[in-house]
Amino acid sequence: MRIVFENFNKNIQTFARDCGYRPLSVNAAGEWNCVKSLAGRDYPRFHMYLKKEGKAVTANIHLDQKKPSYEGSSAHGGDYDSEIIADEARRISTKI
Repeated sequence: MRIVFENFNKNIQTFARDCGYRPLSVNAAGEWNCVKSLAGRDYPRFHMYLKKEGKAVTANIHLDQKKPSYEGSSAHGGDYDSEIIADEARRISTKI
């Protein structure tokens, strides 16, 4: 699920932490890779990418159900557009 926050004036890393996410890395394009555990373990987890675009920030959120099946694979049983994702997007929106 993709959400755009217009007139974003916070630090991305601080915003991610305020939402309960742990920033893992930032790529060359400036996109932050962040995760939030659901069960106190690595999986399942919410996975959010944050990217500053002008005065806005775009958040792409999905749910990783499990660890990728085998090395070199990106398949992780992802959930991209369900009610749990919509609920998480609404919750994050309250943190702005």
